Amino acid sequence: MKLLGRYLPLVGLLILIGSQTAWASGSVVSKSMDYERARWHPIHFKPMIDQATDEQCLACHKEILDHRVRKASPAGVKADEALAWYETLNTYAGEQETFHRRHLMTPYAKKIMDMKCNTCHQGNDPREETANSSATGRSDLIQRKHVDPNVCLMCHGQFPYKHMGLPGPWPESEKAFHTCLTCHATIRTHRHQVNFLKADAIEAAAKKDSDVCYGCHGGRAWYRISYPYPRHDWPNSTPAPDWAKDRPTESPARFLKPVKAAASK
Repeated sequence: MKLLGRYLPLVGLLILIGSQTAWASGSVVSKSMDYERARWHPIHFKPMIDQATDEQCLACHKEILDHRVRKASPAGVKADEALAWYETLNTYAGEQETFHRRHLMTPYAKKIMDMKCNTCHQGNDPREETANSSATGRSDLIQRKHVDPNVCLMCHGQFPYKHMGLPGPWPESEKAFHTCLTCHATIRTHRHQVNFLKADAIEAAAKKDSDVCYGCHGGRAWYRISYPYPRHDWPNSTPAPDWAKDRPTESPARFLKPVKAAASK
């Protein structure tokens, strides 16, 4: 009995880990799990977060897709009478939508993107929150979202027209070049080969509308800098200039597989 009692804590731990792993795999959903156990669940940490499906994430976070834009702001500005910053390009159609729905649910998002919850969210480690960093911090308030800003920068950086030798920002350069593919049909030909974009759909749409390219390369910029995209070799490519000589030659590993190039699902 003493020997059994000594190992009971270990047995309990193995049972707990087994039940949590089953829950994370989608085979068992424990509705009785309280908030503290849920926030420390292995699905929020490496390596399980890399395999987490949207279904598993939305089992607890479904409200992010249920939220809708207010019909009017507190000041009385009506949404259907105002132009949001992301509506300034003609690639966006329909009513205003929330942040997560714009990236996951809108027709345009489904057409050219294949983003998942863990494309941006790589866990929410409670040990890295700042709520208890001061005497007045609230222990129940999560202050960080734990999203790498470089993920946002990939699609929301500035258009680096100076590095590209263009006469000015794309709205000016477009008058001379009309479409990005005027040059990029033969230059920097390895494009959009990451698992959160639909490469074929982007390329096809870009042939019809330059805003498809500009939308993610300066047209919806959140940052004053541009993203240092990997510099893949292309036929007859030349050595990288000084401003690009330290760039990687491929995208981060977690964005490489599996790559979906289909135009639509």
